[in-house]
This record gives sequence, C-alpha cells and structure tokens, in this order.
Amino acid sequence: MPYINIKVTDEGVTKEQKEALIKGTTQLMVDVLNKNPETTFVVIDEVNTDNWGIGYDQVTTLRNKQ
Repeated sequence: MPYINIKVTDEGVTKEQKEALIKGTTQLMVDVLNKNPETTFVVIDEVNTDNWGIGYDQVTTLRNKQ
C-alpha cells in the first residue's frame, strides 16, 4: 500500500494539475514497482510560501525578488 506525499507551494496549482499529479504518480508506482493503483494513496500538501525556505530565505522573499 504505497503512500505518496507531494508538497508544493500554494501558488495556484489547479485542480487539473493536481489530478495529473495523482494519475502520474500512481501510474509510476504501477509501472516501476508493479503496485496496485487501487491501494496507492497520493496526498498533495500545499505549503504557504512563508513556510517554505530555500537557503536562508523564505520562498515569499525569493519570489518577490524575481
């Protein structure tokens, strides 16, 4: 029973994109590890950019610099 946890920043990931992530990661488990898709769980966590850091900076700060 695979459990896949995807974490992305909360910057407008659409329902369709999330569906594609769920389908794609489930299919990857089927193709690579021969797992049953009926018992493969995918959870997508959207993390606020203030709560995600890269190096010394919050992603919010990095995005504002761009």
